[in-house]
Amino acid sequence: MLDPQSIRHDLDHIAAALKKRNMTLDVAAISALEEQRKALQVTTEALRAERNLKSKEIGRLKAGGEDAQAVTNAVLTIKQQLDEATDELDKVRAELNEILAGIPNIPHESVPAGDSEADNAEVKRWGEPRRFDFAPRDHVALGERLGLIDFETAARIASARFVVMHGAIAGLHRALIQFMLDTHTREHGYQEAAAARARCLNLNRTCFMSRNTASI
Repeated sequence: MLDPQSIRHDLDHIAAALKKRNMTLDVAAISALEEQRKALQVTTEALRAERNLKSKEIGRLKAGGEDAQAVTNAVLTIKQQLDEATDELDKVRAELNEILAGIPNIPHESVPAGDSEADNAEVKRWGEPRRFDFAPRDHVALGERLGLIDFETAARIASARFVVMHGAIAGLHRALIQFMLDTHTREHGYQEAAAARARCLNLNRTCFMSRNTASI
């Protein structure tokens, strides 16, 4: 998910960049929701401030032995208005977040526009492809035949373009991660750290801390 602040401040640029991925971003819908969000946020903040001022006034009136009923009634009215505005703000935020969560990463400016991978530009080639005296299978066919990769299960768990890895392939995947960490910590001045784990019940939103790796 892209940074919401970046989307808000550079929406037109992001929309233009996503056209390279053949994706049309509904700029008008996002802008309208963002305007609603800002207006409702201003309203809720103003109502909270007014409620707090009148609550202090109630205390002052009662301390002076004066009747505070009228102000108390006003606070109750403000509270109802604040609750309604807050509910509406939550709905707008949820709708906006749903759209923002579906926006993919934007391609680098050097990436050419195209309809498929056939339009990709070859940047660099190292060595020559090995020639076989038979029709070679690709890594997907080999992996599935050997029971090392499983795209069908991954699609049910997450979505397309993900894979569940087993056995040697899973080990190779873990080894590559370890190699990357070791290279950067030993040769490039990075320091490894083990952070607290958080599990997100809703992508990029509600999270809770966990002490148990198995629970994640």
